[in-house]
Amino acid sequence: QVQLVESGGGLVQAGDSLRLSCAASGLTFSNYAMGWFRQAPGKDRDIVAAISWSGGNTYYADFAKGRFTISRVNAKNAVYLQMNSLKPEDTAVYYCAAVRSIAVVTTSQSYNYWGQGTQVTVSS
Repeated sequence: QVQLVESGGGLVQAGDSLRLSCAASGLTFSNYAMGWFRQAPGKDRDIVAAISWSGGNTYYADFAKGRFTISRVNAKNAVYLQMNSLKPEDTAVYYCAAVRSIAVVTTSQSYNYWGQGTQVTVSS
């Protein structure tokens, strides 16, 4: 059984930083592209960042560029999202997702496996 478990969310103030972690099991991790998505109440689920199975190619949503960094350590079956200079509009549930692909994948409908999400709340 494939399982993705996010951690690292919490309540922070504007300007603070958080590092989200995603631990994967039940799959050959290095064969999967990974992504981070977020969803605020009443909103669609949006791409935040994505990374290829090698880690050599990444994608960032416009709001994430220059502030967020996605990375992976295949030997640990883990993907991370470092978030700096957080803003109140970053408040959302953040999800880790996986899809068997050699390339970066940026659409939520393409992903096969999802974590349960971790709440990030940024106060002003």
